[in-house]
Amino acid sequence: MRAPALKQASNLVARDFIVSVLEASATRRDAKGYLQKYAPQLGEGASKKRKANELQGPPGQTYSSIRVVNQAPKFIQGSDTKNETTVPLDEPINLAIVKIRLPQDIDDEMLSAIAKTLTQLRKLGLVSLIVLDGGPTSNRKLLREQSWRVQQAVEIFGEPGCILLDQCVADAQSQTPQTQGFMPSGVYVQHPHLLLRALRDNAIVVVPPVTMAHDMKSIDVVDADETIIALTKYFCGLQFNASEHPIGSPDSSHSPGVRVASVEKVIILDPAGGTPLSDAHDDSCHRYINLEQEFEGIMYGLTHPSGSEARRGKVPEETRQLHAHNLDLSRKVLAMLPSTSSAIISTPSAAANKPIQEFTRVTTRNRQNPLIHNLLTDKPVFSSSLPLERVRSGKKADAMTGETHVATLLKRGMPLTVYPDPTISAWLPPRPGGPRLRLTDTCIDLPRLVHLINDSFNRELDVQHYLERVNENLAGIIIAGEYEGGAILTWERPFGLDEETAYKTGRLVPYLDKFAVLKSRQGSGGVADVVFNAMVRGCFPEGVCWRSRQDNPVNKWYFERSLGTWKLKDTNWTMFWTTPHLPLSDPKLLDYEDVCRNIEPSWADSKPPD
Repeated sequence: MRAPALKQASNLVARDFIVSVLEASATRRDAKGYLQKYAPQLGEGASKKRKANELQGPPGQTYSSIRVVNQAPKFIQGSDTKNETTVPLDEPINLAIVKIRLPQDIDDEMLSAIAKTLTQLRKLGLVSLIVLDGGPTSNRKLLREQSWRVQQAVEIFGEPGCILLDQCVADAQSQTPQTQGFMPSGVYVQHPHLLLRALRDNAIVVVPPVTMAHDMKSIDVVDADETIIALTKYFCGLQFNASEHPIGSPDSSHSPGVRVASVEKVIILDPAGGTPLSDAHDDSCHRYINLEQEFEGIMYGLTHPSGSEARRGKVPEETRQLHAHNLDLSRKVLAMLPSTSSAIISTPSAAANKPIQEFTRVTTRNRQNPLIHNLLTDKPVFSSSLPLERVRSGKKADAMTGETHVATLLKRGMPLTVYPDPTISAWLPPRPGGPRLRLTDTCIDLPRLVHLINDSFNRELDVQHYLERVNENLAGIIIAGEYEGGAILTWERPFGLDEETAYKTGRLVPYLDKFAVLKSRQGSGGVADVVFNAMVRGCFPEGVCWRSRQDNPVNKWYFERSLGTWKLKDTNWTMFWTTPHLPLSDPKLLDYEDVCRNIEPSWADSKPPD
């Protein structure tokens, strides 16, 4: 091929790459976070700081493609004043461990599209290590053929290409669990210098899960999940057994306990797709799983024969077991990684970014490649707190793709504390004069709660006035992590009703009084989503209302998550509610409006109330 033709082909590849990046809908804050972690090193010596507009660079460079193409609503109170991005130098290799299940069922066209996605991730700073899982009938011949197919599919997209490392792992049967240390595995990484050399050359690596038998006469197929755990242990510096690194061997250059690569993502491409929702009426899956909070409940629904999973009849036992294995693998691997690392469970077709003609009701975000989107934003394509109705694309689109929401993002996440616990007893209005929760109870750290509110709203709460207002009508409180986010909810009476009458007539209004996230956690980490989900799914599944200033920048975030809104005439308030199937003629809305109009603010300053 002549030089002009080569240049033209290169330009076409670059253009496709830039388009795929632009379609990821990264916001300005997302772009800064991406650049800080993944941007190429800028210069020598110490880290350099550049403003975001300087990092964008001229057209055609990677930086210019990481721009704000869509301001997706985020829970951010006040302005974003972080204007500088630090690009560190001499960081470990940023690595994604990718599991592809049943590669033999993926046709050449789709495999090529997956390879294209992985090479795009590499251009964006994330190198992939691929482990193949041939299923229960897997054998050496199948894995060898499929490894070669994957290698050839990646090689089409040019240098630095793809390297196949056969027998990268060795059998650990001779070791006892005590000698294996943290997260025991049936295999361990051998000859890691070959692996590191390939990764440092920026090559995508394929590792078939095979080992040499002890008699050195045959090759054994080992479990792909065990292989992934062993690789993760090695990269994290957790492969401690001295017999795995003979003194004087090329493999002994890295001491145990020293991290040799930064595993940022674990990507599981499985035809079964993301982890299914137990309470959905279709094939929708979890968009985000906070493992610290949700793992046990979701695993119980997938595996327990007497579980309450409403969709048990729709999901075959074998498929549920696959989902359970993928969930368990994600948990085990993320337990070894920093809290910033994540796992993505998706389908091969979603990773191939197959086209779709329909748009979702959230018109600002079309269907995207979940892998590229997550790399740029560290979020799922659709926020986990969006109502399912707002991310459904309709039966026509689902029929075209054969799938609905097929990507689940998982993180170690944070604990969630809810008082009272809705899994023990539902949140119901307390009887007049009966016992009730108060913010001054010992289970609540009031000083930390006040700090959370003051920091989130950037103003000081009048604590005494607030306690007098809410302590006798508190419904409950939600606390995320170490008071990194939270919500205070109350039972409010419409104006003119006494407590006894409101209780007996069922007119006590569930009201979101305070919704707060520390400024350092706003717009990232999913704190707001975790709190909101707990509120609308666990605490008040039948609906809750709240108010917000009409000029509040958070309102767009609220609009997408509510099921109804109402601008209150002659006020600066917008009322929101999540009550399902509530017509505008329902008298309940008049009670909502009355409460939202008459709640008395409790701020220590003279600024307009929030």
